[in-house]
Amino acid sequence: QVQLVESGGGLVQAGKPLRLSCAASGHTFSGYAMGWFRQAPGKEREFVAANSWGGSNIYYADSVKGRFAISRDNAKNTVDLQMNSLKPEDTAVYYCAAGSGIVITTPQRVDYWGKGTLVTVSS
Repeated sequence: QVQLVESGGGLVQAGKPLRLSCAASGHTFSGYAMGWFRQAPGKEREFVAANSWGGSNIYYADSVKGRFAISRDNAKNTVDLQMNSLKPEDTAVYYCAAGSGIVITTPQRVDYWGKGTLVTVSS
């Protein structure tokens, strides 16, 4: 079992940065692929960024590529999402996710979810 707790959400102006952090506890963190998903009101949960269990492979959704950066620290059991040049369309609840596969880029591959943290980007 893996427990995930997100932090760092809030209200931010368009164009500004925001950093989300996810703290994991429970099973061996380094053995899990980690990722971030988001869900806007009235929309399905979508993939944002993922880091493979070994940490060597990173994937981004096209909508955030070049603006967001995912990083993990296996010693601290954390995975962060640095979000730059935020846009109003980035407004959503952001979820930290963990999976036992090599990488998680779809909700179906996620074994554990955090409760989410709300990010609101004002124009």
